[in-house]
Amino acid sequence: MSDVATQAGEILDRLGVADPFVGDGDLVARSPIDGSEIGRLRSHTPEEAAHAIGRAHAAFERWRTVPAPVRGQFVRELGELLREHKEDLGALVSIEAGKIVSEGLGEVQEMIDICDLAIGLSRQLHGLSIASERPGHRMMEQWHPLGVVGVISAFNFPVAVWSWNAALAFVCGDAVVWKPSEKTVLTALGCQALVLEAGRRAGVPDGLSAVLVGDRTVGEVLVDDPRVPLVSATGSTRMGRQIAPRVAARLGRTLLELGGNNAAVVAPSADLDLTVRGVVFSAVGTAGQRCTSLRRVIVHESVKDELVSRLAAAYATLPIGSPLEPSTLVGPLIDEAAFRAFDEALARARADGGELVTGGTRAAVDGGGFYVRPAIVDMPAQTEIVRAETFAPLLYVLTYGDLDEALALHNEVAQGLSSSIFTLDVREAETFLSVVGSDCGIANVNIGPSGAEIGGAFGGEKETGGGRESGSDAWRAYMRRATNTVNYSRELPLAQGVEFG
Repeated sequence: MSDVATQAGEILDRLGVADPFVGDGDLVARSPIDGSEIGRLRSHTPEEAAHAIGRAHAAFERWRTVPAPVRGQFVRELGELLREHKEDLGALVSIEAGKIVSEGLGEVQEMIDICDLAIGLSRQLHGLSIASERPGHRMMEQWHPLGVVGVISAFNFPVAVWSWNAALAFVCGDAVVWKPSEKTVLTALGCQALVLEAGRRAGVPDGLSAVLVGDRTVGEVLVDDPRVPLVSATGSTRMGRQIAPRVAARLGRTLLELGGNNAAVVAPSADLDLTVRGVVFSAVGTAGQRCTSLRRVIVHESVKDELVSRLAAAYATLPIGSPLEPSTLVGPLIDEAAFRAFDEALARARADGGELVTGGTRAAVDGGGFYVRPAIVDMPAQTEIVRAETFAPLLYVLTYGDLDEALALHNEVAQGLSSSIFTLDVREAETFLSVVGSDCGIANVNIGPSGAEIGGAFGGEKETGGGRESGSDAWRAYMRRATNTVNYSRELPLAQGVEFG
């Protein structure tokens, strides 16, 4: 057994996960740090998945009658357990997803933050009082629990995205059935152990939270089951195109967080010191494997040479290696398939006339794993490969002459998740944020496109799917709306002045 596997086993034990490994399991858990096998797990059968959904539905029928502030106490217990186990769960994220230490811990902090938000929300699930045109009538709307929420998550945020959904769903009165990525099952089991302990302390119904282990056949059960009124899915646009029509066919709801092809416009007035820091973090953090990673820099021709030179110098200093080392800033790609996609995208960019500025090769790191040197490619135009999302640290540089041209390049791609502009010109900044500016769900000024806070709604438009998670009024996706009219008069006037009899 490798050192990484031993460490993972010890962490799972401290999190309260009973030994999940079986010698003849069909699902292999590996660490991208060195490619080693951590253990083998047994996938759930479709029948077991359906049974878990049934238990969750039964739990929902009890949970929905619990007052929302009391439901908030359950999430409070979960938040406290996450604080207690932050170091362990963060380390498990690093071991299984390859995130550097600070990002693994940061992901758990996101979970804690959303629990805090949800606790407050449990006392603020507000409806509206609405003016009625009929005398002696009161009209209002209420928000009621929805049912079982299915969550399908990706490897790159193996625990935070689940928590964005689960914390809100729990206080809204819903049950949650989670299908994590096959690449990051252990972190899901760790979270489930903490949820079960929080549930024991708070006295929640059995089955309120469940984890389904397996491949897409298990996920398809969740997608197709009519007892799951909402499926929240995070992943590729290709995956979303498969899930959305299946859920729609049974008239269910989807909350989709799909691909991104995020850009930063760098204007002539940009503070280049700040810009370089923002670009580097957004482009190479998590080894470019965030949905909000910076893929394109659209830089004004007057500052292009200086910006590219400074970016190349910064890239040359990036420590690449095991994410468990505190000094590392760039960890591994998740697997060999990700490395091949990186390599193929670089080849296509070169074939399209792109000039490799720096990086683009495999980095020599002891112990195996797929580590690469983050690449910058100067492109003559926004070609097909630039418009595609490559889940790796690959940054394309495009040049513009005026802001209209920059916005046209920015909005030309099919995805619409996150965006940014670096400028000290208030007119440029406000134009970028206006209706004729960025067409993304997230638009930032003088920070990169990644690193969203819990308080704002997270999500994007176009092929990103249109879903919103986390803060603002994203909680409404997990509830159903009822409009109520109460007649407290002795008459029965009809709306719109209709007379009958």
